Amino acid sequence: MDVAPAAIAIGGPAVAVAGGLSFLFLKTYLSHQHANPNHLLTIPEVPGVPLFGNLLQLKEKKPYKTFTKWAETYGPIYSIKTGATSMVVVSSNHLAKEALVTRFDSISTRKLPNTLRILSADKTMVALSDYDDHHKTLKRNVLTSVLGPAARKKHRVHRDTMAENLSNRLHALARKSPHEAINLRDIFQSQLFSLALKQAIGKDFESIYVTDLGITMTCNEVFQVLVIDPMMGAIDFDWRDFFPYLKWIPNTSFEKKIEQIVTRKDAVMKALIQEHTKRIHSGESLNSYIDYLLSEAQPLTEKQLLMSLWELIIETADTTMVTTEWAMYELSKNPKQQDRLYDEIQNVCGSKKITEEKLCQMPYLSAVFHETLRKHSPISVIPLRYVDENTEIGGYHVPAGSEVAINIYGCNMEKEIWENPEEWNPERFLAENDPIDLQRTMAFGGGKRVCVGAMQAMLIACMGIGRMVQEFEWRLNEDLGEDVNTVRLTTQKLNPLLAVIKPRG
Repeated sequence: MDVAPAAIAIGGPAVAVAGGLSFLFLKTYLSHQHANPNHLLTIPEVPGVPLFGNLLQLKEKKPYKTFTKWAETYGPIYSIKTGATSMVVVSSNHLAKEALVTRFDSISTRKLPNTLRILSADKTMVALSDYDDHHKTLKRNVLTSVLGPAARKKHRVHRDTMAENLSNRLHALARKSPHEAINLRDIFQSQLFSLALKQAIGKDFESIYVTDLGITMTCNEVFQVLVIDPMMGAIDFDWRDFFPYLKWIPNTSFEKKIEQIVTRKDAVMKALIQEHTKRIHSGESLNSYIDYLLSEAQPLTEKQLLMSLWELIIETADTTMVTTEWAMYELSKNPKQQDRLYDEIQNVCGSKKITEEKLCQMPYLSAVFHETLRKHSPISVIPLRYVDENTEIGGYHVPAGSEVAINIYGCNMEKEIWENPEEWNPERFLAENDPIDLQRTMAFGGGKRVCVGAMQAMLIACMGIGRMVQEFEWRLNEDLGEDVNTVRLTTQKLNPLLAVIKPRG
């Protein structure tokens, strides 16, 4: 997980007990100096300061750019101290794949900060659980019901409806205000959330009564509670993560904020489950994840049911939107690439609308998708892994007790792998004869922990991008830049894409 800036928040409580910490810090530091029996290379260390290590140098909320800058000085693998913990940072595509695949057994355990531990109900999610029987059960459930090949066919109707609704909404806005810029984020986000609800509970809604909160909430308010608030809260931090021997000290403001997010999220999820119960009692049956979990999956506790449904909703509704918005921003800014994509679509589809079956015939559309993932990966740093036993990466000794951070942004800015990595250039993915490897950009992770929703994300994003370019010419209303929003877990554009669209033909 990304390390947050700590100068102010950590400084107060830590300095207050600094006298007693020196000995504890030295003891913890020495305990992490494990033997190097094979006499491997020692990982380069970024110089820090006593007690805090490198925390005071991490000024960003999501410090992937700092990690990447350090890689230029210390190499593609180096270690830093985050308070009492040693962290190995990997910013090389080759070394990242070694860590995620070859050394998986040694570093398969998730190391979650308190924020994600609370939000995930102590790892009760596929993406954040340890690789154990519980993880395999959760993964099997979602693949069987929603994300696997057979399940995707069952939910095809929902994806087609989403694409048609998106098209209709854009055409209506273009007719009503042909010279005004549209906010793509608002439009695409609402359609994705509708899709997420249909897959999870069988239908969407305009409003719902939340019994535990005693209020009726609109669909937009539910989206705020289920998606926006948790994604913003996910990168908040508890300074005790960096100094575990001080976990006895209260951090009331942090705990209150995160618990409020969880309480509201759980209340809404319970309301959705209650609506499903009413539907079942009325004899209505829909093809949805909750129906599968209650009728065919191994029995789940109420918390496990709630978290399984919520994970599907939040992961469908956010990361794909981030990727699609960045792709449309780049295409709007680069008319030559947009024209090339339009020509490809015309050659393959003619006057007919794009369908999922046609996507495999459009290499340039695939290149646009993967180049966007490379330059604008939705997750900049893979959630931390814990090193369970001494291992090695790239010939360097990685001691047990360390944490490993895979810096995806750094991997995708690696100049030895990517020519002019700062440029958005889909053509770079057309130079190879082999099909594009989904794991090449590391955007979906790798190895046994590769994202289970990768294929659905590609289908939704490519269909959305393809339909929007097939039916409209896109131009930026004003280029507000590529700054990234740093108060959410995903690397969303700081400012929503505002574009003027012109219907083609």
